[in-house]
Amino acid sequence: MTRTGRRRVVSGFDCDVLVIGGGIVGLSTARALTRSAPGTRVVVLEKEAALARHQTGRNSGVIHSGIYYRPGSLKARYAVEGAAEMVKFCAEHGLPHQVTGKLIVATRRDELPRLHALVQRGRENGIPVRELGPAQISEYEPEVRGLAAIQVGTTGVCDYGAVAEQLAVQAGAAGAEVRCGEEVVVVDRRPWGVAVRTASGTVLRARALVNCAGLQCDRVARLTGDDPEMRIVPFRGEYYELTDPSLIRGLVYPVPDPAFPFLGVHLTRGIDGGVHVGPNAVPALAREGYDWGVVRPAELAATLSWPGSWRIARRHWRYGAGELRRSLSKEAFAQEVRRLVPAVTEDALRRTDAGVRAQAVLRDGTLVDDFLIRETRQVVHVLNAPSPAATASLPIGREVARRVRAML
Repeated sequence: MTRTGRRRVVSGFDCDVLVIGGGIVGLSTARALTRSAPGTRVVVLEKEAALARHQTGRNSGVIHSGIYYRPGSLKARYAVEGAAEMVKFCAEHGLPHQVTGKLIVATRRDELPRLHALVQRGRENGIPVRELGPAQISEYEPEVRGLAAIQVGTTGVCDYGAVAEQLAVQAGAAGAEVRCGEEVVVVDRRPWGVAVRTASGTVLRARALVNCAGLQCDRVARLTGDDPEMRIVPFRGEYYELTDPSLIRGLVYPVPDPAFPFLGVHLTRGIDGGVHVGPNAVPALAREGYDWGVVRPAELAATLSWPGSWRIARRHWRYGAGELRRSLSKEAFAQEVRRLVPAVTEDALRRTDAGVRAQAVLRDGTLVDDFLIRETRQVVHVLNAPSPAATASLPIGREVARRVRAML
């Protein structure tokens, strides 16, 4: 699939900016570039045969409020800003979406201090939060049980694949070109700019390059000659869906563990009316390893050779063991769900598509918590943009566009 806008060749360059990656962040960047600097010639290269095949198209579709993220962080700023923009974008372009609100529920006493901390964090981030007791929880969600909860009104759901398609249409209408089936295999940086060669043999020359390659972003960074000082360690998130979606009215989350960037097994009523349950988080055996049968030895070896991977394993093996157990045992997964919704049995769950989170990990084993955007000569790298990057994609795109415009 290829979308073609206006294209000109000037002064030996095929375009002004090459964007690697046709997910929602890459497409938002292309749109922001063509809008903020009309006449900027942008080409987006996507290795798959269609757009949004990975993180953008394999998630629960939640428009995150920004309540979880450290005040002042890029995640907090861009999620709060991006959530409102995403709802407006979907409404303007007739894309399916709903602002449902969500409950974050404490089911154990040791979770209550963390729940109260989330209330404070939400208020610091400017997010409306309402505290609920057990009876009020039942008013919102009759099948949910908990000691206390908070209700976050700005959370919603949408179809991020449809959003990505619309971003591509708008970028194309403004003159950008989106090429699918073009995997970048060589990057050559010169004093005058950047040249890339794709697996098909296509060579393109540009003044600047943007790396929005998601699961492959560290590999692309190394192709440019830059050391990203991190590696993508892929974590597979496995989902089920409820066979009886009437059990849940909206979105129900547990209180997250602050040591991890994952939000725990939660229940999400999507725009199609079905209820997704999950995800857990287990190491994937390939960058795009959506089940245990997908193993790419070279990619697995690269993950295992990164010192940060072993440090994560040593530090968090108990947590990882629990996630692995829930991956291998449907009943163990159901037990976790029953903490929130006691009526959910093993038979009430049906397995559905998994996703893979592109998690940046530092050499010392630190899981990078915030969005990570770095600039080097002629290149902007987006090196950590997992959830809530889809929610925040419009402001992220503007920020990346701002940085790359300064290079032109």
